[in-house]
Amino acid sequence: MNLPVVAGAISTTIFALSTLPMLVKAARTRDLSSYSLGNILLANVGNAIHSIYVFHLPAGPVWVLHTFYVISTGLMLFWYLLYAPARTVRRNTHSGPVPSLGRSPEAAVPARL
Repeated sequence: MNLPVVAGAISTTIFALSTLPMLVKAARTRDLSSYSLGNILLANVGNAIHSIYVFHLPAGPVWVLHTFYVISTGLMLFWYLLYAPARTVRRNTHSGPVPSLGRSPEAAVPARL
């Protein structure tokens, strides 16, 4: 192997390992509230378009890295759409009074002059 291929293999491994904790946490907790749907959609569209370029290159580490990104962003989109209804239902089921953040009820009502 030559130096560029070795560097590509090492960087592919590092990039994949850096993304794995996010995927594991999302799969374990089903909490994707810190991610935006727009960002996940753009990542998937970008990966789809970039695939045209990558898969016309000779096979190598970039194929592995790009395939990993396609799978991981696809999983994030799938999980986001799958778990979003449960997240919305939980937010809308609160029917009690709105917390006053430690203030007395009188402090929440403006005084009349």
